[in-house]
Amino acid sequence: MLIDTHCHLDFKDFDADRPQVIQRALKAGVGQFIDIGATLDSSAEACALADKYQEVYASVGLHPHDADTFDQQSQEKLRQLASGKKVVAIGETGLDYYRNLSAKESQKQAFLKQIDLAKDLNLPLVIHCRQAEEDTLKILKSALPLRAVIHCFSGERGFLEECLLCGFFISYTCNITYKNSSSLRQMVELTPLDRMMLETDSPYLSPDGFRGKRNEPAQIKLLAEVVSRIKGVDFETIASETTRNAKGFFKLA
Repeated sequence: MLIDTHCHLDFKDFDADRPQVIQRALKAGVGQFIDIGATLDSSAEACALADKYQEVYASVGLHPHDADTFDQQSQEKLRQLASGKKVVAIGETGLDYYRNLSAKESQKQAFLKQIDLAKDLNLPLVIHCRQAEEDTLKILKSALPLRAVIHCFSGERGFLEECLLCGFFISYTCNITYKNSSSLRQMVELTPLDRMMLETDSPYLSPDGFRGKRNEPAQIKLLAEVVSRIKGVDFETIASETTRNAKGFFKLA
């Protein structure tokens, strides 16, 4: 079995055929999904999907793009949502200095508040980090110990090594299949299997050969095959190791 540890099944991109998308993934060997909240609304929708589908779990959080809107009411709403029986993490939260859709200080404050919430509730964190490695590490190190996964890893070797030293998990997406992603494939090679998870980030980041089309969780099988080739390890080992990591990290049944 494979687990898609980061997807956005609640997004409108799946409104027309969500049940079929889930069924295609199940047939491809994807047994469980973590639907990741990006806003307060999508976090609530992720919880609703988790209640509807046995295989779906939810993470609730507010993306750094929307950090300017984060306030005490947001914090309380996330706390309320996080009480759901199938909520397994806080996030995605973090820093995005690539698009800077919210002020950097707002991003930092929203990040810190969500870290506090995760620690209060004994839940792991799903971290978004884009061109903000130094500040992300500074904030996370100040909050240790904590459980965290760096989703859609896109950093360099130094950032990878620091994250591993902190005990964090590293999650890779289908962007490792792109022709110009040789440096990311090197990071996959350097990441120990017992600290690796897999995700699609669907509907985004369709694998090579499908770019321009909607991504969906069934593509995680292709991702696992690519990781298998990079690591020189058979597919079954990649599937079993990454699934075990995900089950332990998110405390899945």
